[in-house]
Amino acid sequence: MADRVHPAPLLPVSTPPPDTNPDASAETAPLRRPTTPSPPLAPPPGTSYIVHVPKDQVLRVPPPDRASRYTKLAARPARRRRLLRRACCGACCALLLLLVLAAAFVGAAYLVFRPRAPAFSVASLSLDAAALLLGGGASPPVRIDAAVRADNAANRKVGVDYRGGGEVAVSYSGVRLAEGRWPAFYQAPRNVTVVAMPLTGGGNGGVALLTAEQRASLLVEAEAGAVPLTVEARVPVRVRLGKVLRTWTVDVWARCEVTVDKLAGQAKAANKGCTVKVKPLWWWW
Repeated sequence: MADRVHPAPLLPVSTPPPDTNPDASAETAPLRRPTTPSPPLAPPPGTSYIVHVPKDQVLRVPPPDRASRYTKLAARPARRRRLLRRACCGACCALLLLLVLAAAFVGAAYLVFRPRAPAFSVASLSLDAAALLLGGGASPPVRIDAAVRADNAANRKVGVDYRGGGEVAVSYSGVRLAEGRWPAFYQAPRNVTVVAMPLTGGGNGGVALLTAEQRASLLVEAEAGAVPLTVEARVPVRVRLGKVLRTWTVDVWARCEVTVDKLAGQAKAANKGCTVKVKPLWWWW
């Protein structure tokens, strides 16, 4: 009869007591080889990868053969800005220099020639305007022969060239009575010239009629022998500084207040003063 083997009873597992000797445990601990990372396996041929990189982290580096060209193209805007700034600074400096030279030239010319404005006055008036005192629906004809005195004696080296196209008008209380043309002539330095010109108005000239109040006031003043009139002139002139320098043509405005004793025949004109204005040569006058 065969022998039977019965399993032995299981013994309870007990925890071994802690080892108080570290050296002994170190001596009995099995030795382990340090693990070394295995080299990455080469991808099989024909394999491609897709790598997603954020746009803000993309580094654009030009190839070595185009690095110099990239540097030149990158520096071109800054170079253009520098050239533009230099051109603007140069233009501003040139303009400032021209202004300084022009101011210096004008100042030197003023100190050398000492220009002065010619004086104007009404020498005489011969009127044929008695019809203004009469009423009626039509504008009465008026004729005035005016003699204006232009005095350039204050200038020793400056001549005045009066151009054609000037206008002269005589008005009463804001109403133009007669008008005419200023003649063209040249007035030398230290010269006094009396310019005679005929002025016409009324009739078909389109001169405005006097109102009833203005006509009554004119009648009273004519009886008193003191009729106030205004003589206005717009004359284009060109100034000659010496024998070489000349200015451009500008308009001179002259206004004279006169008083005459009658409206018919040769009247006596009493000047109350004349004013002269001119632009842009306001500094010259």
